[in-house]
Amino acid sequence: MTSFDPWSFNFFSMTLATLAIIVSKSSVTVALPIEFRPSPWSLAHATFYGDETASETLGGACGYGNLFSNGYGTDTAALSTTLFNNGFACGTCYQIKCVESTWCYPGVPFTTVTATNLCPPNWAQDSNNGGWCNPPRVHFDMSKPAFMKIAQWKAGIVPVMYRRVPCVRPGGLRFYFQGNGYWLLVYVMNVGGGGDIAQMWVKGSKTGWISMSHNWGATYQAFATLGGQSLSFKITSYTSKETIIAWDVAPANWNVGSTYATDVNFH
Repeated sequence: MTSFDPWSFNFFSMTLATLAIIVSKSSVTVALPIEFRPSPWSLAHATFYGDETASETLGGACGYGNLFSNGYGTDTAALSTTLFNNGFACGTCYQIKCVESTWCYPGVPFTTVTATNLCPPNWAQDSNNGGWCNPPRVHFDMSKPAFMKIAQWKAGIVPVMYRRVPCVRPGGLRFYFQGNGYWLLVYVMNVGGGGDIAQMWVKGSKTGWISMSHNWGATYQAFATLGGQSLSFKITSYTSKETIIAWDVAPANWNVGSTYATDVNFH
């Protein structure tokens, strides 16, 4: 009979319970060993906005700017208020499939989109006749190229099934800076895993961790004098509660209007 080794058992137990720490040349990731999992399928409806170029999707309430150059492309959607969650849903990813309509393309299981914008309410229209994004409706206003992957555009609106899925992003988090010498506004992009952010902190090379407040969309701000210091960031996922730290993201001579990439991300 094989003997029981308590040291091996305790080591295995502690390994499962401890935090995962990943060390690279420029960053340390500290995270609970949790990966974002797909949600169950739910019923909603989908429309589209803009044309085949998806140029009208650029910008948007999440603050991602040029969706093409920032890696989001045309597979995007604006969320109704119910889903948008005051901007905390920015960056979340969804699989969407057209159902129960003759306009659906047969044989297309789903398409995947990223939330990059808000579809605001239109109280001048009935919620079932034009006011598609009025609360409490769950609705996706997709880019036209994304909509055309699941249904004929002439449909205008189709019933869909949707579910949250992990966001698969190449590379690490990216931070775009705006502000001035006393106020730092950071746009957080290319977020993997749940795709969303609940809390964020910044640390200068001469400061401790400074809590940042949610400004709007996927932007966070700190009212602090951080010029002339290298900057690190700590970010907590809204969905998974996982926290990662990206050390020395920006050098001491950082500038507003610049984007700084990291090698860490959620999963």
